[in-house]
Amino acid sequence: MSGHSKWATIKRKKAATDAKRGKIFTKLIKELMIAARDGGGDPETNPRLRQAVSTAKTANMPNDNINRAIQKGTGELEGVSFEEFTYEGYGPGGVALYMEALTDNKQRTVADIRHAMNKHGGNLGENGSVAWMFEKLGQITIPENDHSEETVFEEALEAGADDFNSSDGEFIITTAPSETVNVSDTLSNKGYNITSSAVEMVPKTTIKVEGSDVRKLMTLMEALEDNDDIQNLYSNLDVDEEDI
Repeated sequence: MSGHSKWATIKRKKAATDAKRGKIFTKLIKELMIAARDGGGDPETNPRLRQAVSTAKTANMPNDNINRAIQKGTGELEGVSFEEFTYEGYGPGGVALYMEALTDNKQRTVADIRHAMNKHGGNLGENGSVAWMFEKLGQITIPENDHSEETVFEEALEAGADDFNSSDGEFIITTAPSETVNVSDTLSNKGYNITSSAVEMVPKTTIKVEGSDVRKLMTLMEALEDNDDIQNLYSNLDVDEEDI
């Protein structure tokens, strides 16, 4: 199995207690718009939109917000035109950073990213400099609670999952990107509480960060996460919980 993303776990825990739902919803709305713009407004015939709707519902976004975002994407309602870009680089401790951005101003976005990198000890690299360290996979998380690991494992595989892991109080189920929604829906119908379901860039291996690099890296990654143009930030970070 690819290296589990420690940063993804940290983000999920922060999101559960963070008062940033508006920011989370803004990023989900942009993804819904792009998916609908590029593949049409019907989730049944547009796999990317189907995944975007599933992710939005998992985040408890109201249906009205989802539908308005889709209508903006298809042009039924007026909306901003966004372009997709990826940016790559390294943070303190040699950790690889992979960013997916949706922006209406590429110059502003790259300037903001470069500023954050320079300010917090990172380096912006060329496209392809770190992408090879990741692979695109579906990631579904379920809180362990009182579930039997063996039962969840068996039912996840029956639903079409490729792999299974237990980490930090969560069951992490890995799927092919195209199967993420199907597996998530199947497990949800069996009564499991799906806390997240998305297609992510998962690191093939991870890098352990210790000492002063931990705080520097967290500061940089939080600055990048707070950038409205950055939809998703992925890393191959590994860190002990007590060091955060």
